[in-house]
Amino acid sequence: MKNLFQFLLAAALTLSLTGAATAQDAPLKRGTADEAVAMVKRAGEYLQKNGKDKAVAAFNDPKGDFIQGDLYVFMFDKAGVALAHGQNAKMVNKNLMELSAGGVYPIKEFLKIGASPAGKGWVKYMWPNSISKNLEEKNTYVEKSGDYVIGVGIYK
Repeated sequence: MKNLFQFLLAAALTLSLTGAATAQDAPLKRGTADEAVAMVKRAGEYLQKNGKDKAVAAFNDPKGDFIQGDLYVFMFDKAGVALAHGQNAKMVNKNLMELSAGGVYPIKEFLKIGASPAGKGWVKYMWPNSISKNLEEKNTYVEKSGDYVIGVGIYK
């Protein structure tokens, strides 16, 4: 009986360790372009329905509905000030117009797209992935919503 208990304990420990390693080593589930566009549209609707202050709080909430895996909402005003950034609170309330990402000035590009007749589009640049911690190619969908530009990016 003692040997059976030791065997079951060893088997359970082995399975739990194997399971933990598998979970840690699982590849990061990356957001898709369709998911990014849908999240921007949902964020824009939320902003229009609830107003700027409530939207900013929701977009900045690390446990909220506007952060899912490697997808997160950000929002800029026309001057390039980040009002919301779902993955980096240090960027909030800062003018990031001159921020360069591998020679691309993404905030300038976001605002240019927001001011265009279409008011929506994609920007490609290099950006640190907040989950993998690697510098990766990022494609960000942005859309004008009232006086603001809202975006969500996907990593390639």
